[in-house]
Amino acid sequence: MSERSFLKRRWKLILNILTVVALIILVVAIRDQLVDTFKNLTEVNAWALLLMLPIQVLNYHSQTKMYQGLFSVLGNNLRYKFLYKTALELNFVNHVFPSGGVSGISYFGVRMKSREITGSKAALVQLIKLGLLFLSFEVLLIAGLLFLSIEGKANDFVVMVTTAITTLMVVATFAFVMIIGSKKRIDATFTFLTKAINKLLHFFLPRSPETINIQRAKHAFEDLHNNYKTIESKWQELKWPFVWALLANLTEILSIYVVYLAFGEWVNLGAVILAYAVANFAGLVSVMPGGVGIYEALMTGVLVAAGVPAALSLPVTVMYRVLSTLIQVPPGWYFYHKTLTSNSSQAGEFAKTMPSAGNEKPGQDTPGDKDKHDE
Repeated sequence: MSERSFLKRRWKLILNILTVVALIILVVAIRDQLVDTFKNLTEVNAWALLLMLPIQVLNYHSQTKMYQGLFSVLGNNLRYKFLYKTALELNFVNHVFPSGGVSGISYFGVRMKSREITGSKAALVQLIKLGLLFLSFEVLLIAGLLFLSIEGKANDFVVMVTTAITTLMVVATFAFVMIIGSKKRIDATFTFLTKAINKLLHFFLPRSPETINIQRAKHAFEDLHNNYKTIESKWQELKWPFVWALLANLTEILSIYVVYLAFGEWVNLGAVILAYAVANFAGLVSVMPGGVGIYEALMTGVLVAAGVPAALSLPVTVMYRVLSTLIQVPPGWYFYHKTLTSNSSQAGEFAKTMPSAGNEKPGQDTPGDKDKHDE
């Protein structure tokens, strides 16, 4: 039996093994943090920590409403329940398959095929969502800098970091709009990237015949451009998705802040906003599950620079990370596992996008069956 034939026959087993292994790696990576967190639980106000639960529920509500709004602009009315569960599944995938969000985008595309939504349209919704999150966070960064200035803690380092992040967000958003807004530019840019990826794959896997099909990729880019033009023509309708993006960011920051309250400390909210921004940007390129290690180090470092002692910021950051993982990952795993076991078509499609299963690339449009089990 050839390797490709084996993968096709055993994709479900492979995907389950990959998931379990990734989950074990996540637990092992944070094992010390788990122990420290449970030790510190006796020293904090448990009632304050319980506030994280409704805040996280509101966070996923915001994400769901943002998805609903973006799909509505593109002419698709999706049910709230389906999108809420998908948001939880997506968080789980991004936690256990660290890939800068690529695995999450792949899974989201596969999940949306059950609603007859193309992979390129699903990818665009994810990209617009990221853009709205970035832009809305700029509002919070400005507010954070104001909070720090009021207490006289907006030193040169803090101003430099805030300016750098804001500039990066603006430049990235502008570049994205410039590229995707022009059929010629999007074709040239993504065709170049596709060819570069193909060459890279051949370099590391010279015997592998599986590369990204240029013609299919061009079709996907064209579809991406056309869907973007639809959103561009209805940009006024992005007002509410932007508000939900702002609320999604705010609830994450509040989740961190309630841990400080549980420790009996009222720290400057601006310091938390800035530290959260820096840590999440770094987490995008981390190879560890959930950005473990880099996230905590950077967040603690920025908080210290903004005037929060390391003796306080480190245990708070660790506790927030562990508790948010314990709150978000189990329900995400449950719905993710339920989707894989109840819908073989979706499970097979996602298996093909995983590195070890690898013959189809994210964003390719293949027929998907209706999911009769997720409502």
